[in-house]
Amino acid sequence: MLKDDNRREMLEKVLKDHNYQKSALLEILHGAQEIYGFLDKELLTEISGLLNLPPSQVYGVATFYSFFNLRKPGEHIITACLGTACYVKGIEQIMTAIEEEFHLKRGGSTKDGKLSLFQTRCIGACAMAPNISIDDVIIGKATKEETIKHIKQILGEDKTETI
Repeated sequence: MLKDDNRREMLEKVLKDHNYQKSALLEILHGAQEIYGFLDKELLTEISGLLNLPPSQVYGVATFYSFFNLRKPGEHIITACLGTACYVKGIEQIMTAIEEEFHLKRGGSTKDGKLSLFQTRCIGACAMAPNISIDDVIIGKATKEETIKHIKQILGEDKTETI
């Protein structure tokens, strides 16, 4: 059973708001992630039991959609758009530069828990490609240099003015 704190009460409210309906699994998982920040095995198992669904079904939904995090994300979240426009305009090179500069792998976090690097299929800003989101702030027409500099500023490693 999950910790007995106010997050559990908040999760119960989400479940009640959806009448514990199995068909509302996606919305319930979204609400759970909003409350807990990520969906670990314990939380998915708890939701499975509360909805009387097989754990494999709950896990399958949580792993199918890229916006669910199964591990605690870093303090700062970087999300790269891999849509066609961003891919063609060089997002792959930007992601590789981030991985190399910060010793980080896609879908993972730095050892100190400061950064996480994720990818998504499209963020809907194709005209500004390539796009990268850092802590929910979209940087359009991103370059390797600008992106690295912005991340360093967030981490406090670069004291120059933020873009």
